[in-house]
Amino acid sequence: MNNIFKIIKIARPYHKYIYVISGIIVITTALELLSPYILKLIIDQIEMQLNTGDGSIERLYLLIGVMFVTSVFAVLLEAVNQRIGDYTAARVGRFLTEKFYRKIFTLPQHYFDTQISGKIVNQLNRGILALQDFLGAATNFIVPALLRSIFIIVVLAFYSIPIALMALLVFPFYIIVSHYSTKKWATYQVEKNQIDDVSRGRIQEVISNIRLVKSYNTQDSEWRFISEKLGGSVKIYDKQSWIYHIYNFLRNFGLEIGLIVIAVIIFRNTYLGIMSLGELVLILQYLNQIRRPLFAMSFILERIKQAETGSKEYFEVLELESTESLPKKITKPKFAHPSIRFDHVSFEYPDSGKVLKDVSFELSKKETIALVGHSGAGKTTLINLILKFYDPTEGQIYLDNESYAKLSHQQVRSHISLVFQENELFSSTIFENVAYGKPDASEQDVISALKKANAYDFVMKFAKGIHAEIGERGVRLSGGQKQRIQIARAILADAPILILDEATSSLDAKSEKLVQDALEKLMKNRLVIIIAHRFSTIQDADRILVLDEGKIVDSGAPGTLAKRKGIYSELLRYQIEGNQKLLEKYELS
Repeated sequence: MNNIFKIIKIARPYHKYIYVISGIIVITTALELLSPYILKLIIDQIEMQLNTGDGSIERLYLLIGVMFVTSVFAVLLEAVNQRIGDYTAARVGRFLTEKFYRKIFTLPQHYFDTQISGKIVNQLNRGILALQDFLGAATNFIVPALLRSIFIIVVLAFYSIPIALMALLVFPFYIIVSHYSTKKWATYQVEKNQIDDVSRGRIQEVISNIRLVKSYNTQDSEWRFISEKLGGSVKIYDKQSWIYHIYNFLRNFGLEIGLIVIAVIIFRNTYLGIMSLGELVLILQYLNQIRRPLFAMSFILERIKQAETGSKEYFEVLELESTESLPKKITKPKFAHPSIRFDHVSFEYPDSGKVLKDVSFELSKKETIALVGHSGAGKTTLINLILKFYDPTEGQIYLDNESYAKLSHQQVRSHISLVFQENELFSSTIFENVAYGKPDASEQDVISALKKANAYDFVMKFAKGIHAEIGERGVRLSGGQKQRIQIARAILADAPILILDEATSSLDAKSEKLVQDALEKLMKNRLVIIIAHRFSTIQDADRILVLDEGKIVDSGAPGTLAKRKGIYSELLRYQIEGNQKLLEKYELS
């Protein structure tokens, strides 16, 4: 029940609407419970007229009118209640989604490195549906179920204590059976949810990598993987179904036996004259209505278990420790031309050894620095630390002599623009992608950035120009075009620090030339940090830092390192020899 209290607590901003709905339901339920009593009075008038001739036609018409007005008013209240319920449900759904989404932005990068995006989205959807269903059930069923139960037992006790006691005994039997049924169901549902998360996560991955899947002809194996998972989910559902229907039969069978016994007593008492026909009709109607709170209680127990299991991961995410605060507005860089300094920095990822070991260096203002080293040397980790995606395990990082520890994530990142190796683009328009880091940018600002990035010409070939949609991850653009859109975005952001992560590694020679020309414009008057495997792209760097096994093992100008024995000269020689062989093969040397 722990999650149920969390659900009630998290919905606190909407408690006022829930109170209004509950109040209307109380009135509606009271009116519905009043109808059988009015019907009893009508039958009493008819019976009185038939037996003694003392009935009143005026009173009969009045009672019929009251019953009609009561029914109409109940229908009206139900319509109003449903509208308020829809209003509340929509806003609760929005509130829960926003709360989860805001939380996602504050989680550490490690969380995203270990989770599948499709799984996160599936947990969000399941959690919100479970929470909404529970709040709706709690509002629409708990209050009227309790009210009906109390009222019916009291009325039955007024006419017959034995009948009231027998009716009361039906409740614990029905609730106990329902409890065991929902408990068994929930046990299987946790396992089923885990399978569903894996399935949905894999489906999203396959869709995102559909070219890879088709290229390697793995459609059938991917289909079989999901089919097997869904088969497992169906088997679990079959077990849930069997358990539910067996327990449902037992509780309903027990209910019918109890109600039949009570009905026999009522018919006998009426036959012997102990009860009137009006009382017979009244008690039978209330006995018929006793099914509704029992069914409601069963439904509520089911919804409680569904809410418990469905919202489990939702609350687990909300309870994760936040490492970042959500920025409320875009801030301007604090320093015009900052430097970066690492002071004895070490870092290790969870469940792994040290990736960086006692690293110290300083990157001066308006300096172009290249990071070189074998794969796994720590280059990407170093960039992640500069972006404050992670905090050092040991040591300090300084931005213009101010410690990262004293700067917010937003303050640090406001100084940095990035051009990624992978094409980090949204499926929206070119305008929105270029203006992503500067939402107040005008069309002219975007056009100017595109021209500087050598992207304007190809953009204007689209029918909608800068407002053309580029598809998921820019699928409608070539590799070089995607990179130039990223460069335009960095130009428009105009941050004093620029990070280039393998920005030209996957381009053909012509595209690389266009991108390099655009990068030269972007790199002016900035501190530039380049990760590159193509050494042709870093020959104009002011300084190169050579990393090996998490340590800086060498540094210096490209020309100096080329002549010095070490990792840089070794990697450079491999590239030169590879190019030389190619030239010799085609007799171009």
